[in-house]
Amino acid sequence: MKITIVGGHGSIAMLLHPALRERGHEVRGIIRKEEQADDLRVAGAEPVVCDIEQTADISDAIGQADAVLFAAGAGPGSGAERKWTVDRDGAIKLIEAAKKNGIGRYVMISAMGTHRPRGNEVFRTYLKAKEEADEALRNSGLDYTIIKPGRLTDDPGSGRVSLGRQLERGEIPRADVAAVLAEVLEMPETAGLQLDLVSGEQPIPEAVRAVANMG
Repeated sequence: MKITIVGGHGSIAMLLHPALRERGHEVRGIIRKEEQADDLRVAGAEPVVCDIEQTADISDAIGQADAVLFAAGAGPGSGAERKWTVDRDGAIKLIEAAKKNGIGRYVMISAMGTHRPRGNEVFRTYLKAKEEADEALRNSGLDYTIIKPGRLTDDPGSGRVSLGRQLERGEIPRADVAAVLAEVLEMPETAGLQLDLVSGEQPIPEAVRAVANMG
């Protein structure tokens, strides 16, 4: 497949690029800064510079693909305003670009608990922005899968997760999130699903196959 990833220099995306290349896929990574390009090339992705906050129509950057993945985020150090312009508006721009380019498959990295915003003002805004992005994707008519990880860690991946609807809150290594996304992208049967993701006991391929049967 040809897969375009928005947020191509993010922590999860940088783990995902080599995994997708090993599976034989072509990967394009959308990045904000030219100086990030070499990192993507080393990871096996074709870098394309496009600031999704400043660009109204990102369809040229997205190009032709079999699937797109939204992995962008304003990041923990950003203020509330950028939660709207990146986490929500960027995701919506990718919906519009996918439709314009005839791309039917869209996978989203969201977050657990978006329907119940909590924490300080910035984190509540982040969850609200994610929820609005999720809603836009659910109503887009695209073949979507929304993956909602728990608290992200940089621990080594275990290869075992819990994946399903309305799970108890928990945490998960970014490496395991990337591994789940690689499986989901190859499994169109997961379209139409919104799934929580935390560390667990089920091997990742088995967990993804199990939820595919829920659709």
